[in-house]
Amino acid sequence: MRPTTRYAKSGDYSIAYQVVGDAALDLVVVPGFVSHLEHAWENAAFAHFLERLASFSRLILFDKRGTGLSDRVPLRQLPDLDERMDDVRAVMEAVGSERAALLGVSEGGPMSILFATTHPDRVSSLILYGTYARRRRDVDYPWAPTLEDHRIFIDRTHQDWGGPTGAEVWAPTLADDENFRRWWAQFLRLGASPAAARGVLEMTLQIDVRELLPAIRVPTLVLHRTGDRRIEVGGSRYLAGRIPGAKLVELPGSDHLIWAGDSDAVVDEIEEFLTGSRHLAEPTRVLATVLFTDVVDSTRRAARIGDTRWRALVDDHDRLVRAEIARFRGERVERRGDGFLATFDGPARAIRCASAIVERVHELGVQVRAGLHTGENRTDWRGCRWDRRTYWCSRRESRGPRRSPRIQYRQGSGRRIDALL
Repeated sequence: MRPTTRYAKSGDYSIAYQVVGDAALDLVVVPGFVSHLEHAWENAAFAHFLERLASFSRLILFDKRGTGLSDRVPLRQLPDLDERMDDVRAVMEAVGSERAALLGVSEGGPMSILFATTHPDRVSSLILYGTYARRRRDVDYPWAPTLEDHRIFIDRTHQDWGGPTGAEVWAPTLADDENFRRWWAQFLRLGASPAAARGVLEMTLQIDVRELLPAIRVPTLVLHRTGDRRIEVGGSRYLAGRIPGAKLVELPGSDHLIWAGDSDAVVDEIEEFLTGSRHLAEPTRVLATVLFTDVVDSTRRAARIGDTRWRALVDDHDRLVRAEIARFRGERVERRGDGFLATFDGPARAIRCASAIVERVHELGVQVRAGLHTGENRTDWRGCRWDRRTYWCSRRESRGPRRSPRIQYRQGSGRRIDALL
């Protein structure tokens, strides 16, 4: 179940927030650049990252003013760090959090640093990921881009806004994934307008919290991926060297987005830092048999008989398929097109279920194809891709011989069987 979005009042603005989990430890995520609370959960990898954080904390999420679901602000009055810092305070008060750990991500890092030094009694610990003390290059800060580099990046981002702009920089390991590109483009559009995005990026050019670093008096963990293409790792080394007692952990990887790439490695470090121990991961692969069904020639059939009759036929089909899956003790994972995806703990019941579905649905005058795969598979089936170039286990109109399918589960491994029905 997705968390409910609520609103806290920060001055004249309403700040959207969510609370996930019920552990004793409060953890506030201070986001970078732009965000959108609800669309974040539409990405399976992002949702997995948030769920892991919520497994050991009461996770508090919010969209900064001017972005996401929070109130927009006039473009000529985009907030500075001090004003945005008040959003953290407002959200903490709204959820009744007297003291919390802060996770400052990217541009959220300097804001977290400012909050930790301004309200030290409200911060139990500080985690800084992929962030910096200053965003413009200086004589003693050579890791930041030059002003000219920033101008080029900001102009390109503004020009390309609406599409998956900067995907190869923010998440290079996902940049060629079309599903990610579509999600990322929509995430950015929902997070801010083109002009607001430009304003946020230009505001970061004024950030400089170097003088605050020695004043931090809470336990601090600094995390950075060594190949980060958005923020150079030198910025985090600088932070760790100047924050008293800070711990620096450099992780392999090139993604700047905290939830992309090996996010479990990031969460492991955060969990150990906050709780003193690491979560023992649940098995992500099990031995199972997967059944996939599909109605043959459904598009032309629907056009031929009309929408009303087709919907009635589909309802009857769905009822029969669900009943057979339940009868053979399968677990219906999700609907795929006009077919179903289900798992079984052994191939025998899956084969009998597939055969029964083909026989029963044929009584409706519908031809169904069914495919099986057995082997070691991932437990998070949703969102996985299937190779449907198969040998179909189908009932022909003439009730002639049937052929068995083989559906390859791309994210699985191990044995494959043919369901000879």
